[in-house]
Amino acid sequence: MKHLFIVIMSLGLIFSPALGQNTKKPIKVEVRKEGNGFKLYRGGKPYYINGVGGQKFLDRAVSYGANSLRTWGSGEAIAVLDEAEEKGLTVLFGLWVGQERQGFDYDDSKAVKAQLEAFREVVRAYKNHPSVLLWGIGNENDLMYSDYKVWNAINDIAKMIHEEDPNHPTMTVTAGLDVAEVQLIKERAPEIDIYGINTYGGLIGIDKEIRSFGWDGPYIITEWGPNGHWEVATTKWGAPIEQTSSQKAASYQMRYEKGIYADQEKCLGSYVFLWGQKQETTPTWYGLFLESGEETEVMDVLEYCWSRKWPKNRSPHINALKIDGKEAIQNIYLQPGTTCSIMADVKDPNGDEMDYRWQILESEIGLTGTGGDAEVVPDPVKIKYTEKNQSFSYLKDNFLSTGTTGALKIKAPLKPGAYRLFVYAHDKNGNVATANAPFYVE
Repeated sequence: MKHLFIVIMSLGLIFSPALGQNTKKPIKVEVRKEGNGFKLYRGGKPYYINGVGGQKFLDRAVSYGANSLRTWGSGEAIAVLDEAEEKGLTVLFGLWVGQERQGFDYDDSKAVKAQLEAFREVVRAYKNHPSVLLWGIGNENDLMYSDYKVWNAINDIAKMIHEEDPNHPTMTVTAGLDVAEVQLIKERAPEIDIYGINTYGGLIGIDKEIRSFGWDGPYIITEWGPNGHWEVATTKWGAPIEQTSSQKAASYQMRYEKGIYADQEKCLGSYVFLWGQKQETTPTWYGLFLESGEETEVMDVLEYCWSRKWPKNRSPHINALKIDGKEAIQNIYLQPGTTCSIMADVKDPNGDEMDYRWQILESEIGLTGTGGDAEVVPDPVKIKYTEKNQSFSYLKDNFLSTGTTGALKIKAPLKPGAYRLFVYAHDKNGNVATANAPFYVE
């Protein structure tokens, strides 16, 4: 029993059902087949999902045109239900299904049953909350796994939900799309109503793939965003090359308009990732905000995609970040302690004055996780600049503030190894442009 308790704790399933939840009146959600396609209905009205993955900055999500938010585990879903209701948002209620790569054993029948029964209590407690939209059963349980019984367990959870809650469909989510997994879910988890797909660089064309792989039901893009760190070119020493915030903005717009919204037949909508900030390969790779809440150019694009209106004050646009005239793709090598020139080419559509901040981090190689697992931010390195400029100053975490100066000379670190140089160009109106360039000190 101690083992089962630890398993349940690790899944985030220990909770205290809120008093009065079962006295609330649910809003029925259903998938209807219409012609050759499907539509999602909520309260009898068509409901297309323009969703965010995350629970922060929900007022902004609403003001920009979002209508739903995604959670991954029951604890975070429970915590946000009432706030979502107040703001008119629905919740994709995540149930974090145990993952093989994290030690869950699907040959352990007691652990599997304990997981199912814990979810049953969650469903019973919260099925009537009016903010619940769907039940998301598991996330990327196909990562680094070999035991196909996970799909049988997911099917049992979906079947239980259908028995307990007739008002909300079920969904499971895979990392990308694979013909074998589509067939496994069809064969082993027929109680799943909607297929959820986390996809990044491969989003365009996913509509054709899911059909050709044999899924004839509806689907939702449950995570989407920039090119993933596993999908991009790398330097000679193995550092993945991140898109600038402006390159990301262009790809988000294309992926929404030509990928997600273009499939009105079977795609029920999407959840953009990440509506917040986190360290995943870098501190800027997936988050649409800085930790301070400032927004990148991607947010302009999302507001336009959701509302068909551009914001009045647009985010700065970054054309390039260069070290000694080279961009990241050119494999930047430096000698220890030598002077090098750095330059960020940034333009602001509104003519706002820029405030530049710089940071060098040691390499993240060897520190990255899998499937969004928690990561530690690499150590920051103090930037030694050569100019005598009284407007330059050091901030917390070895950030160097250079005010309106977007070009300067610095000394390369003395310690050999891999690094990243980051630039943050703030417009003083809550917007920021970001870019980084990996470099190697020989």
